[in-house]
Amino acid sequence: MLKHVIAYAHELMEQVTQPGDTVIDATCGNGNDTLALSRFVGEEGKVLAFDIQEQAIEMTSKHLSLHDVTNTTLILDSHQRVDHYITPEDEGKLAGAIFNLGYLPGSNKAITTNAESTITAIEKIRRALKPGGRIVLVVYHGHPEGAIEKEGLLAHVKDYDQKHYAVLQYRFLNQKNTPPFIIAIEKKK
Repeated sequence: MLKHVIAYAHELMEQVTQPGDTVIDATCGNGNDTLALSRFVGEEGKVLAFDIQEQAIEMTSKHLSLHDVTNTTLILDSHQRVDHYITPEDEGKLAGAIFNLGYLPGSNKAITTNAESTITAIEKIRRALKPGGRIVLVVYHGHPEGAIEKEGLLAHVKDYDQKHYAVLQYRFLNQKNTPPFIIAIEKKK
């Protein structure tokens, strides 16, 4: 059976993540991706979880506390500043990153991700990826800024050299109301 985009996004990340790895949740939101990543990397691993909204950081913190997660650093900052938090030890060893783009469910819909900051973050993360590492973006484009972000992302990633990166788009074609889709970027070995 075909997987829903969130389940498939998590599977894509789990496939390239080993216990002890470092990974990034670029938009921690309610903490669901952060929790999944923390399980993939295990107690010896490290998750850097970003969000620009204090509400998201608080919700993620509470969610992780319920599951006794201790391998995560919550960062109240834009994912476009990710390079300020990746350590020299992480360079070239980062297993991957996940983004849930759009706005925080149940919050101010005027606060959204945008193409410029997301592309900046992707480029910084891409440089730190280990061979075989992945960046997985769940693109919610059913709102005005989301539609702009979608177009910017697709235009940007289609130009990645296929000798060095594989880029996948996973989406359902027969669903109504602009369903989210995945863009996955894998650094070739």
